[in-house]
Amino acid sequence: MLVTSCIIVLLFPHEGRGEKYDYKVGAVWRGADLVAPFDYAVLKSAEEAKAEETLERSKAILYYVKNEEAPSGKMSLEVPADDELGVINEERKVVILDGNVGHEYRMGDFECFDEAAIAEGAVPEYVLDRNRTSLELESRLSQLSYTSELVMAGEKIVGKGEMVTEEKGRRIAALEAEEERRFSEGFSLWGRLGGQLLLAVIAFTALYMFLKNTRHRILEDNRKVLMVLVVVLLMSAMEAMMVWEAPEWVLLVPLCIVPILMRVFFDMRVALYIHLTTVIILANLVPNSFEFIFYQLVTGMMSIIAVRNLEKRSQFFVLALVIFASYSFIYTAGVLSQDTNFENLTGEKYLIFFLNAVLTLLAYPLIYVFEKLFGMTTALTLMELSSTNNKALRELSRRAPGTFQHSMQVANIVEDLVSDLGGDVLLAKVGALYHDIGKIRKPIYFTENQTSGFNPHDELDYEESARMITSHVTAGLELAREYGLPAEVQDFIRTHHGTTYTGYFYAKEKERHPDGNFDVTAFRYPGPRPYSRETAVVMIVDTVEAACRSLKEHTKEATDAMVDRLIDGKINEGQLDNCPLSYGDIAKIRKMLKTKMMSIYHVRVEYPKMKTEK
Repeated sequence: MLVTSCIIVLLFPHEGRGEKYDYKVGAVWRGADLVAPFDYAVLKSAEEAKAEETLERSKAILYYVKNEEAPSGKMSLEVPADDELGVINEERKVVILDGNVGHEYRMGDFECFDEAAIAEGAVPEYVLDRNRTSLELESRLSQLSYTSELVMAGEKIVGKGEMVTEEKGRRIAALEAEEERRFSEGFSLWGRLGGQLLLAVIAFTALYMFLKNTRHRILEDNRKVLMVLVVVLLMSAMEAMMVWEAPEWVLLVPLCIVPILMRVFFDMRVALYIHLTTVIILANLVPNSFEFIFYQLVTGMMSIIAVRNLEKRSQFFVLALVIFASYSFIYTAGVLSQDTNFENLTGEKYLIFFLNAVLTLLAYPLIYVFEKLFGMTTALTLMELSSTNNKALRELSRRAPGTFQHSMQVANIVEDLVSDLGGDVLLAKVGALYHDIGKIRKPIYFTENQTSGFNPHDELDYEESARMITSHVTAGLELAREYGLPAEVQDFIRTHHGTTYTGYFYAKEKERHPDGNFDVTAFRYPGPRPYSRETAVVMIVDTVEAACRSLKEHTKEATDAMVDRLIDGKINEGQLDNCPLSYGDIAKIRKMLKTKMMSIYHVRVEYPKMKTEK
């Protein structure tokens, strides 16, 4: 986080103080009373200064000398074309120099030849003395004052709630200019960098404390931390580039990509905190900080809400529409609150918001990129994996149809249980679909796939049979990597039996060796035990569904006893010790499983045989 803070600060320009006062002529001053901190001069506007200069240029006397090449007595003048000399008319004063003596006339007293006439051969008797005329012009301009008024220290410039008139606007602008000048005189690059870096570190520290106290698992995974920092750094680089090239278009950068990506990979609270941290850091580095914060914070919150259940690609277009609408409504409301009419709305702003919303669609390919780069799994990937047309599930259905039906049944039950427990429903469902994928390798060794009456275990000893059964976990992990299943889904494969024993063959081997003199590890699954709510639920449902299917009588008593015995067995063996299921959760699972098993495997009424007439 410290390195990221340094990089972000170095990406942005550091010269200049930036705008300090957020105001607009004709709008209400929303800040506290603004009082002059020191004496300063308010300069005239550019138009006023130019008008005064033009007036003084027109008043300047034009000095002429005798043209030695022209005959005397013509009383003609060269008319200058220089705009610097102001307006040339008949009343313009001219002075004819004769040595050190000058005689004053009007321009209308002479015949005037312009550049075109001179080019055609006209020869004026008197030509402009440019050196003397320039001295006269400089003397007049040097006496001009570009200051309209002097504001004294302690004088109120504008009060809270007052309308910012043109006069007050000039006073505020002059104060900004004077403060910028004084700032430049004492500017320290190291001080600027140190302050900006400290603000960024403070923002990241707040984010770190939030994650440490509420989402510590994110901090424990370097991949997740790195992904967060890369996303923040990427969007900061885009903002920096815009500040360098076109600061007025800074809202063009699709900053809402940050909360969208964070919401897809994490939860709403994490997404909001990361977005808030990003906005706070960047607000200190971009112009119009208050406007930037308001736009990005509100629009970011709307995008987080809109992306809450992102499961289809078409939702990205709805998301882009929400972002465009949010920016547009904020801008329209802001203009109305300041200017009270629609005349000051500009189409350029709406164009910026539209382009921002379009660029936000880049979030969709970025999700895939970050999934692959950092080994993360999103709801979009899980939705694709949940389709039975997926290659792995099609192969399971073809080669081990009994296992496929069992997995589908387990997934349906798990989906309801995890939904009531408040877990990740989609992840649990996908994990249940793929938990027995390893049975593709040797499907005939598992009872649900034995349809011909042949049981290969009859030809093996108990240890070999146990090894064949437990091998479907390691085979499943190999196939998962081959099919490119995410690590989160692979966790269900390795944990769905925990460290339990292969019940039937282990019991048979104990009967043969009551002294326990045999290799116990051959009958035990490699584990590990479930460590999440979702993996624990899949383990329980997998065991209960398979056992209840094998019951000869599906009465309520038999089913309830079977569910209680299996769940108690998992608890007593310590298989649920590492998962966050509470006793209340387990009680809820018991109740729901009993109801589910009775509804799935209930005893059907036997229909009477109908006699048929010949």
